[in-house]
Amino acid sequence: MCKNLYTGFLIAIFLVSFTGCKNAKSSNSTASNEVTISVKKENFLTGSLVEPITIVSKEMSDGTTADCYKIITSGIPSEHDMGPWCPDNISDDASKGGVWAVEGEIYDIDGEFIKNLGTLFNDDTWMLYDKTTGEITKTKTKAECNDAADPNVGEEYKNFCVECLPSYITGMTHTYYIPVTPKKAPEGYAFRSGPPNGGEDVHERPERPKDGERPKGPPPGGEGIGPSNRGLAFNGVVFNAPAPVDNILAAYTIAPFDDAGGHINLHEGYHYHAATGVSKKIEQDDNHAPMIGYAMDGYPIFANTDADGNEATDLDEFRGQYDEIRGYHYHVDKAGSNNFIDGLRGVYVK
Repeated sequence: MCKNLYTGFLIAIFLVSFTGCKNAKSSNSTASNEVTISVKKENFLTGSLVEPITIVSKEMSDGTTADCYKIITSGIPSEHDMGPWCPDNISDDASKGGVWAVEGEIYDIDGEFIKNLGTLFNDDTWMLYDKTTGEITKTKTKAECNDAADPNVGEEYKNFCVECLPSYITGMTHTYYIPVTPKKAPEGYAFRSGPPNGGEDVHERPERPKDGERPKGPPPGGEGIGPSNRGLAFNGVVFNAPAPVDNILAAYTIAPFDDAGGHINLHEGYHYHAATGVSKKIEQDDNHAPMIGYAMDGYPIFANTDADGNEATDLDEFRGQYDEIRGYHYHVDKAGSNNFIDGLRGVYVK
């Protein structure tokens, strides 16, 4: 009788222990069943690549190593033209210029925009054109492009429309590494402010007193430990950190983006500051916003709005969300925000 009771007691303990382990395993299994979509190298346009994409092993931000795609690109989009940026005359329409972000909205840089800068910014110092001829004052050579964008820009470039042309950056290449399969980091990463690799952003200028009435852009990525670049479009053009709009305006200059949201500097070449829907995109079958590239952690980046023009909701602090079709993914900020995403949820190449 006592033996039977003792045996029954042991069996009960075993069953409880087994059930507990089974439940714990089930819980872990559910977490590990989250869909993860690997990067598809065939999504990149070959016309923008300097050489075929290869796989290399790289050290990641969490100390592990992982297979990563090595992507060497010219930075020149193969599916759309670059420019124009600055119109020639205040009589020019929007087809002769690019766009600029003002208080979260995108404006066409046409002659009227240039003519009315003083009114827009409530500052009569703005005068980017000749009152007699209507000709717009802008950089016209590589040297002027370099000097007008120098951090210590001189007074001689005050009231200039700054544009750097594709002919100034021939032969430039860029190498990027993106993990083949994205992996979530424990907490994610804030972007590092400033240009990649610690270089000098040719558009960045020292702070100057502001009149308090000029529109301000978002902070350039925050003081994080992550990379500065946000990701890559399918054409190999980088999604860059926010343009230092305040500093550009403080020098009484405009450095327009083209209609694709990009412009050129002599250090980084052509790069995007806004997603305007011009570069290659991959439409989705379920009305979801189209895919436009990959973040530096390998998670896909999608446009701001879906096929009906609705913005994504329930985004996390990185501008990301999860669904079972696309796995974890990002949605870019609207074009006028001078911003793409707000951080990286996954690990990136160190």
